[in-house]
Amino acid sequence: MSLLSCSGLGVTIGSRAILSGVSLMIDVGKVTAIVGPNGAGKSTLLSCLAGLREPSAGSAMLDDAVLSGMKPRDRARRLAFLPQTPEIAWAVEARTLIELGRTPFVGARGQTEADRGAVDRAMKAANVEAFEHRIVDTLSGGERARVLIARALAGEPEWLLADEPLTGLDPAHQLDAADLFRGLADQGVGVVVTLHDLSMALRMSDRVIVLAEGGVLADDPPASALSPEVLRRAYGVEATLTQGPGGPLIDVVRRA
Repeated sequence: MSLLSCSGLGVTIGSRAILSGVSLMIDVGKVTAIVGPNGAGKSTLLSCLAGLREPSAGSAMLDDAVLSGMKPRDRARRLAFLPQTPEIAWAVEARTLIELGRTPFVGARGQTEADRGAVDRAMKAANVEAFEHRIVDTLSGGERARVLIARALAGEPEWLLADEPLTGLDPAHQLDAADLFRGLADQGVGVVVTLHDLSMALRMSDRVIVLAEGGVLADDPPASALSPEVLRRAYGVEATLTQGPGGPLIDVVRRA
């Protein structure tokens, strides 16, 4: 079973310690949400877990391999990373952009039938088939976000790490994306996402990691990790957990 982990991980930028002493073990087949106030280090931690940033201290590992030391192609075959503000450098059709998710697998002979099938499945999963021939820069922000999710899925990764993947999506597509991530986890993929929407974290996750003051404040099932006491310490707010018609909700009442 694949395992994503970090031990004693610390990141210092300039004179500021962004993260310090973070140790985690994350299993496949679960949705793990990383939350915390602005500046808590959510994106920094995710980039370390993706092998895209070498920590200042400690290490992040995929099974027994240090992520930052893996060959990019080998890492990309197992782990897909969806950045918060991805750059699309040129005007291409949506399908062409999604096909880039197969790059780690494509050999000298170009795409195979298996590659094309993986792209088709990714497009269907992200519900972007209707605009596969649209130029990406003509799409709305939400449509582009779904295309980028499809690109990440095209590699059929063991792990999907996504930085604020619900940002820019309308409420209906947020629910679709949450269901997609849930379905991937049920199929055995390890899904790790950073989120600002605490109610969505409560609703879609198996596990929530709360970052604050450079470290892990809570690491538990959602209802425990997002308890009023934790939210008071992490965010400085008074909040209650309520049961809405679609599932549990967090109601922020006032500043603590």
